[in-house]
Amino acid sequence: MQDENVLEKQLEHRLGRVRASQRLGIEEDHEAVFGHGINFFHPENWYSTHTMLRFALKLSGFYGRGHMNTSLIRVQHNDVHLSNLPVVFEGYTLLHISDMHSDLNPNPIQRLIELLDGLQYDLCVLTGDFRGQTFGPFEASMTDLANVRKYLHGPIYAVLGNHDTIRMVPEIEAMDIRVLLNESETICRGDQRIYLAGVDDAHYYRADDLQKAAQSIPRTAISILLSHTPEIYRQAADAGFQLILSGHTHGGQICLPGSIPITLDAKLPRYMAAGSWRYGAMQGYTSVGVGSSIVPVRFNCLPEITLHHLHRITMPPSV
Repeated sequence: MQDENVLEKQLEHRLGRVRASQRLGIEEDHEAVFGHGINFFHPENWYSTHTMLRFALKLSGFYGRGHMNTSLIRVQHNDVHLSNLPVVFEGYTLLHISDMHSDLNPNPIQRLIELLDGLQYDLCVLTGDFRGQTFGPFEASMTDLANVRKYLHGPIYAVLGNHDTIRMVPEIEAMDIRVLLNESETICRGDQRIYLAGVDDAHYYRADDLQKAAQSIPRTAISILLSHTPEIYRQAADAGFQLILSGHTHGGQICLPGSIPITLDAKLPRYMAAGSWRYGAMQGYTSVGVGSSIVPVRFNCLPEITLHHLHRITMPPSV
């Protein structure tokens, strides 16, 4: 009980008393979120779905191929061009890892570790869903994250996903990974700076607070938002963020040829479901993630990690 009280006090300090109490309360009453109500018809809440899908895929002969695909992680490169990027940040690179879901399928984690060796980047961001289940134990996913952490370098920032419990935060931060709970950080190079903000889960818990996350960021500064889901793209653009990095969709995970998702667990335009996109003046990138959800298979949508390279847009000299 003492540990729970300490956690609640810490969360109150960072989230505010009402939001901290709300977040912990929803997790304790998980059936109100995951078993009934607005999320009842989500496939992850149909407890027989995993077995039924696995059986159907094995019966069709596709399961083995789909399972093998889950370990074929690609390293993607995304160039982000920003007009007011400070010159010292030219070429600054962010490593983006999302949706590990490692306790559902540990095989991709070893491949991820192999890929991390030798990668060059300045900062790492993790956009949530470390755990596979939506509630229950999380020790296995924290052990896997700790193993991956050994192969990461530089500053590391994270946000929580809809599969994650806020009780993970102390353990994650004990790994020297800063969890952004509707908070922001200043990233400095010399006397120049850009800003990185992160929001709590906006998909299930509706715990995001963009106003709080952005309140200390100058309006004209370069600002990057981490959000597990890209569904808050409108609010992020209105708040003045130039770039939003997300995950959650898995790109559909099971797709038709041409990477066309059969279904998406997100309310957003389909062009935002995977890879780079733009909404007004804001750029976005939705990672298809490292892990898989519901069943450990992927079709026409291979897993990925991404290196985002920041570039300064140089204006032509006036005549």
